[in-house]
Amino acid sequence: MAKSLRSKWKRKMRAEKRKKNAPKELSRLKSILKVNSDVLMKDVQEIATVVVPKYCQETTQCMVKDEKDDMKMETENKRNKKSLLDQHGQYPIWMNQRQRKRLKAKREKGRGKSRAKAAKAAKGLAW
Repeated sequence: MAKSLRSKWKRKMRAEKRKKNAPKELSRLKSILKVNSDVLMKDVQEIATVVVPKYCQETTQCMVKDEKDDMKMETENKRNKKSLLDQHGQYPIWMNQRQRKRLKAKREKGRGKSRAKAAKAAKGLAW
């Protein structure tokens, strides 16, 4: 069961909330352990899983990436900031059809004016 869009959205949002609150939760646990020095960290590790916060993991991964620069792949898409098109003429995945249509119309409108100017220049008309 639980395959509806609403339940999928709820699961996604709960996972994001867990990621966001993980560092706060970890610091809160550590502060509690500092106050009650009777409880050892090893005992807590047996009960709960201790997860390193995401920002700490990123710093350790950056160090590993520096060592392996030769195996780096370039997957960056070059995107035009004005039209939001990438090098293959594709819009971003988050953009809906209505926004795409509006941007395309704006692009075509600008292109029409420049073509008319080029046609006049080709005919030799100065005005």
